[in-house]
Amino acid sequence: MDLEEAREFRERCTQCAAVSWGLTDEGKYYCTSCHNVTEISKEVLNTGAIPNTKIQAINRGLKKKRKLEKGWDWYVCEGFQHILCQQAEALKNLGVRPELKNEVLHNFWKRYLQRSKQAYCKNSIYARRRKAVILEDSLSQSDWESEPELLSDLSGPSLVESGAESQADGPARKPFPSIGASHSETASICSGSLDGVEYSHRKEKGVVKMSVPGTLAFCFLSLLWQRETMTLSDLLRFVEEDHIPYIKAFEHFPEEMKLYGRDKGIFAIESWPTYEDIYKKAIEIATFLDLPRFPEITEDCYLHPNILCMKYLMEVNLPDEMHNFTCQVVKMTGTGEVDFLTFDPIAKVAKTVKYDVQAVAIIVVVLKLLFLLDDNLEWSLSDVAEKYNEKNKEDKPWFDFRKWYQVMKKSVDEKKQKWEEARAKYLWKSERPLYYSAIDKSVVYKRKEMVVNLQKQFSTLVDSTPTVEKKSPSSFQFNWREEEPGKVCFHGHSLQGILKKKGQSLTTKNPLYWLSTQKFCKSYCKHVTTYEESNFSQSYQFILNLFSFLLRIKTSFLHEEVSLIEKRLFKTRYSKTKKKSSRSRSDGHRRETQARDFTWPQIQ
Repeated sequence: MDLEEAREFRERCTQCAAVSWGLTDEGKYYCTSCHNVTEISKEVLNTGAIPNTKIQAINRGLKKKRKLEKGWDWYVCEGFQHILCQQAEALKNLGVRPELKNEVLHNFWKRYLQRSKQAYCKNSIYARRRKAVILEDSLSQSDWESEPELLSDLSGPSLVESGAESQADGPARKPFPSIGASHSETASICSGSLDGVEYSHRKEKGVVKMSVPGTLAFCFLSLLWQRETMTLSDLLRFVEEDHIPYIKAFEHFPEEMKLYGRDKGIFAIESWPTYEDIYKKAIEIATFLDLPRFPEITEDCYLHPNILCMKYLMEVNLPDEMHNFTCQVVKMTGTGEVDFLTFDPIAKVAKTVKYDVQAVAIIVVVLKLLFLLDDNLEWSLSDVAEKYNEKNKEDKPWFDFRKWYQVMKKSVDEKKQKWEEARAKYLWKSERPLYYSAIDKSVVYKRKEMVVNLQKQFSTLVDSTPTVEKKSPSSFQFNWREEEPGKVCFHGHSLQGILKKKGQSLTTKNPLYWLSTQKFCKSYCKHVTTYEESNFSQSYQFILNLFSFLLRIKTSFLHEEVSLIEKRLFKTRYSKTKKKSSRSRSDGHRRETQARDFTWPQIQ
């Protein structure tokens, strides 16, 4: 290298005390007398003067902040928009029609932004805040009035880039104008987004505040509008199996969208979504959006109870003949009527049907009608079926409740143990660390690096690498067609042992039935009735626990739905039984009434 370029460096060499310097190929100073190389580098403006070098750091001073480190100026609603895009793509990969993202979900989200005054309106909350800052700085309002008002035109990816928005919806994409130094400095300290701090404190009356669970509510409403073959319990199970982004959805945000501070509390989720919460959130959002009546749920739709009952009968390995009984219950209770099943958010009391919970509740009612489930009759019928099957091995076997119970209990216990182990091993920490402020960034990344190094060292010591097995998506959790030892398929078994002919129809041999509840809570109460296991038989508890695990819901939630089905089925006689309940006696297993005057309606 030319020695003239190093003449400006006048420090003495630590080895020979000479002042004679040259430059290495890496841009570092070296002594021409003793060839001692220092750690000091020369600031080079023209990198072409140093051939075959890749300069990463020029001097010992502070590195200049790159534009990437600052990131985009983005809003919280854009973060939710990214999550919705990811979830829509995941649903598409699961077999949902692609129209859900471009035509249904996008329109719902656009309507939400408009009604919450965040975009698609003349005077959005961001425009009002921008006005205030500009007026404080004594600037002209002509600058912000000429800017686009659509959130979809902000900098950064959105539903528009995915093809969800047409060119006619707004002008070309432009970055949001600067809001002011004071706000930017505050946001950089407390939040990565421009409105993270304000959003965490925002409480506007009549406006539904968006959240990560709210994205699942949007997905459920879109699935319901398009009448897809996916229930709410299926949606939550796919989230749990990591087929749909939810827990760590922010990890897929663009690198330019910096998250820290208040963004952590908005986008970081540390609990699994529950059926009850998402169900209530969906109704709340649909009411807030003032959505019209949803497409009708007819008999040929997947969400109709006749189809769902068939699906869950196959799921829990019950005889196919039971489907005739579930269809009769659906007909007698009116739960299969179009007006009952179709969701209407603008109705006086907006309430959608819990389609999957209602279907399994109907199956529970049919099981009570057939076997009573009082820890007595079902075992007596099992003795009769067992004797018949031993004598007539070549004929169609009668359904044995005891044998079915043993097979199902073993399968459910194994499945539940794996489910609990998977939840216990779930890593809640994300690959993309979140920190509370920009000052804590270096500390968080150092801790993350230390944890990763320790995990690698531990994996090396035990000679294994932690792997998480991702199950392939399926509508069924149990498969009874596989030939395995002790795995019996009851689909083709007959119910002849528990039925008798009465004229041209069939009815059960035993006319008894007991109600799941004798007293409903008042209208101002949030629940229908209380559920205490000590009040009910072991068989009934097993049935409820089986279906509750299948749908990932609380047992009391299913018990309430069973009570509502019974109330509709025995509507004419329920009031009479309710008056007699005060004089009834407990049978030791439960304090519920066995209504001996109830007879099972005839099944054609």
